[in-house]
Amino acid sequence: MQTFKYRARNNAGQLLTGTVEAETAVLAARILVERGWIPVTVKTGKADSDVLRQLQRWYATKKLGISDLMIFSRQMYSMSKAGVPLIRAIRSMLDSTRNSALAEALESISHSLEAGRSLAQAMAQHDRIFDPLYISLIAVGENTGMMDRTFLQISQYLEREKQTRSRIKAALRYPSMVFVTIGIAMVILNIMVIPAFQKVFDKFHGELPLPTRIIINISSFSIQYWPYIAAALLLAGYGLYKYIATDQGRLQWHRMLLHIPVIGSILERATMERFSRSFAMILNSGIPLTQGIDIVARSVGNDYIGSKLEQMRSGVEKGESISRTAQHIGLFPTLVIQMILVGEETGNIGDMLLEVADFYEIEIDADLKNLSSAIEPLLLIIIGAMVLVLALGIFLPMWNLSTTLR
Repeated sequence: MQTFKYRARNNAGQLLTGTVEAETAVLAARILVERGWIPVTVKTGKADSDVLRQLQRWYATKKLGISDLMIFSRQMYSMSKAGVPLIRAIRSMLDSTRNSALAEALESISHSLEAGRSLAQAMAQHDRIFDPLYISLIAVGENTGMMDRTFLQISQYLEREKQTRSRIKAALRYPSMVFVTIGIAMVILNIMVIPAFQKVFDKFHGELPLPTRIIINISSFSIQYWPYIAAALLLAGYGLYKYIATDQGRLQWHRMLLHIPVIGSILERATMERFSRSFAMILNSGIPLTQGIDIVARSVGNDYIGSKLEQMRSGVEKGESISRTAQHIGLFPTLVIQMILVGEETGNIGDMLLEVADFYEIEIDADLKNLSSAIEPLLLIIIGAMVLVLALGIFLPMWNLSTTLR
């Protein structure tokens, strides 16, 4: 998409100026004619507020959630089932869409449809909003003439995905708040509590125990060099962010997430549930097997598991069965591999993958219910270690002083 500056006149003869986005100058002029204006000039260029507009678009894209796509898919299903023409249905969604990035994408899609493109091709120009799985299913729906069923499948898939994400976020909310509270408490102790005790200890000019000296030195260092510490943390965070933005960095980061104690297994099972359910949709839609694996590998949300699925695709291309390649990559437990093997023998791999997804969903629910009881011992150990350090560092010299006074 390009940005074109235009000069046009309306029905009253007034000169209008502004910008419009289109693929070519001809399409830009056509957009102006559809608005009822007479184009005077259409030139390639950027608006003065292009930087601000790009920032607003980036923010709207980041804010776009799975709920927006779910509502859009559900409404498109209703209109497609009612026989509303596709272009008219897309345009009717513009007024009801809350997210500006999605609304801008829908407007561009409607113009692409008017220019003769298919819906899948139009959506492919907005890959930051519509992932490869979404676009592939839309392409299948257009080829089979069952757009209503396709939008229904997508909305149901997104609804399950939203429920899984909500359950994981709710389960992680409590431990996250505890760790944040511990961090705030450590900062307050370093800045306010320990210096106050240091003044008391200095008045007695006694020799302090080793734990107390370590705590006081850490507190003094933190207070004296806090700007450098903050700058170092910011630089480290920015460096980590830039590293994760690379392909290799993102692969390592996603692999590390799967190895976090307790939480990593839940994230892995959630990713595998997403793979099983989306792959079942792909197979039931009639997309070729190797192409479907490639699409799902780019849509599971974890590059490490995606790389494993790429290995699975390579094995299938060499003529191996899905169950054998699934066993080689080492992601699936034995029970799941047996279910896939049964699906191959009966010719219902899609249905068996849905059973696998339900299996993972049950395991995720059980893990989430036991998450608090599994994390509480770790939290107790951390809090107990903090109390022990404070007791050794602060109260031990006070006990020594009281013994000396006696």
